Amino acid sequence: MNHRPTPVRRRVATRAVRAVGTGLAAALALGAGLAAAAVPACSARSGATPPLVIELYTSEGCSSCPPADRWLSTLAQRADVLPLAFHVDYWDRLGWTDRFASREGTERQYRLAQAAGSNNVYTPQVLADGRDWRGWPRLPAPAPPATAAPALTLERSGDTVVAEVAAAPGRAHLSGYWAVLEDGHSSRVAAGENAGETLRHDHVVRLYRPADAWDARTPHRQTLRVLPGVPAYPRRVAFVVTDPGTLRPLQAVVLPVAGDC
Repeated sequence: MNHRPTPVRRRVATRAVRAVGTGLAAALALGAGLAAAAVPACSARSGATPPLVIELYTSEGCSSCPPADRWLSTLAQRADVLPLAFHVDYWDRLGWTDRFASREGTERQYRLAQAAGSNNVYTPQVLADGRDWRGWPRLPAPAPPATAAPALTLERSGDTVVAEVAAAPGRAHLSGYWAVLEDGHSSRVAAGENAGETLRHDHVVRLYRPADAWDARTPHRQTLRVLPGVPAYPRRVAFVVTDPGTLRPLQAVVLPVAGDC
């Protein structure tokens, strides 16, 4: 059964100040002083068809979420899909604090709901290219975009990742976001609805950083500094181009943060 927060929990969730991303944010800041030669350069460019961006909103405190987490892990080898696991924080009050949960992930889920004309959020919730998708584990059939997706290139040199978004003459504005992902995590849950369970997670969003809207008629450049992280939890960095009105993904590219591309 899907889990929905009560109105009280929703208000608490949006006010909560979490420290989950503090360590990663500190690593990003420290990265500016490290030697760029530590990580070889690599790059990736968007293809003719954008990947399907799958956003899973999940929580270790939700007993309905583990099947969705396991399903998301099966999408790892698909080049035509970008899976993202946003852990929300509004179930932490049930007795188990999800160490991957973030206020930013919760706020993004609410913003997407509001952009769709709804205040309804739940876990596990799957969004396929920004639209609520309850048909998982099936994926939706690809739909041709109304306007050609903007071209996107990611290039990593040392600890610096640069996103280059080409001009998109058919649009007035574009927006986007960075997501730093980690794979291979597991948690032994000691309390709450999943007490006694060992949960495994891939595609965990450890950093979510929105990019303000820009003029789509000219090329645009975004830069992020990010460290490779712990080898046991391989890290990737993605940039997702979105529609600033609906927040729906239009284009996406992902790169490994360490090693060769």
